[in-house]
Amino acid sequence: MDLLALVVILVATLLTLSGLAYGVLALWGARDFERRWRVASGAGGFAPGVSILKPVKGADPRMYAAFASHCRQVYAGEFELVFGVSSLEDAAVAEVGRLRVEFPDVAIRLVECPERLGTSGKVSNLVQMLRQARYEHVVINDSDILVSPQYLARVMAPLEDAGVGLVTVPYIGRAERTVWSRMEALGISTDFMAGVLTARKLEGGIRFGLGSTLATRKATLDAVGGLHALVECLADDYEIGARIAATGLRVELVKEVVETSVPAYSLRGFCEHQLRWARSTRDSRKWGYVGLGVTYVVPWAVATVVATGGALWSLSMLSVALLVRMSVALSVGVGILRDEQVLRDVWLVPVRDFFGLLFWAWSFAGDTVVWRGERFRLRGGKLVKQ
Repeated sequence: MDLLALVVILVATLLTLSGLAYGVLALWGARDFERRWRVASGAGGFAPGVSILKPVKGADPRMYAAFASHCRQVYAGEFELVFGVSSLEDAAVAEVGRLRVEFPDVAIRLVECPERLGTSGKVSNLVQMLRQARYEHVVINDSDILVSPQYLARVMAPLEDAGVGLVTVPYIGRAERTVWSRMEALGISTDFMAGVLTARKLEGGIRFGLGSTLATRKATLDAVGGLHALVECLADDYEIGARIAATGLRVELVKEVVETSVPAYSLRGFCEHQLRWARSTRDSRKWGYVGLGVTYVVPWAVATVVATGGALWSLSMLSVALLVRMSVALSVGVGILRDEQVLRDVWLVPVRDFFGLLFWAWSFAGDTVVWRGERFRLRGGKLVKQ
């Protein structure tokens, strides 16, 4: 065996062993989150007035159901739904009107946001919506987020503690029938959320936010420069959490799983979205993202088998890698997130990991992202129009 072949085998083996170690950490993080949630108190009596801010653009088949789920809250305090659109000609306006008819007892407002304050139209709208929010406590989430009736009570409960600056929640993706949609949903439940729980355990808490829910106070946002400071950012949810954590306030991840819609992607749409996600994460968590490559244990184990010509020990290591990877997928995706899609599509997990490794490597090859049909360059996490 020549030196080059030996080096390849050694590198592939070390990467596989690192991936196995990550899998064990992910299982540890999942167990810790589940255990702490069980002993933590549930939603208590804290029920301040809340403004739920939902920036919207266009309409999709599942959006109205997501809107309606926010109107069915079992919440002791007052709350309002504030929808923001860039133009009153937007298709979502009709859906908001329909919501008002179905839920006349819920405070529902529509805010036109004509100013484009930066590259991010979403954050530009949020800045203008926040000005009109009635309450000190605010919840920001995406237009397609579907929630349970206890959602508001559970995400507000931690904010009774003045040391908590932000509350965020795990989420799953509801896939359409295309294989690319199913692979993205599978990645959210078995890869992305596993990484969040691992980071939470290793870092003693999370220091970022998830777009599924950002619950905070106006005063807290003001203390970190307000939303206006994020109008050029792609990962605004991450940045809000990171800036709040930097002030010394805690970011709490509560076990109130919400659901987002995953479009019926074509291969091209899937690749564009995954690459945007990868490059956004790369710019947000630079050193952590470099280490993300070792988490794809199955591709590295397969590479070891190929490099050794199918040696028995490498095949044994591949078997262990598959066992650990599937354990993480089922523990997080099914055990914590209760995502039944994971059981249906679990056979796609190794395939999804090969794609994940591909997008991780590809993300270092450039700075271009496609967002809402527009092409941008990422510069330090900020969007620059091409």
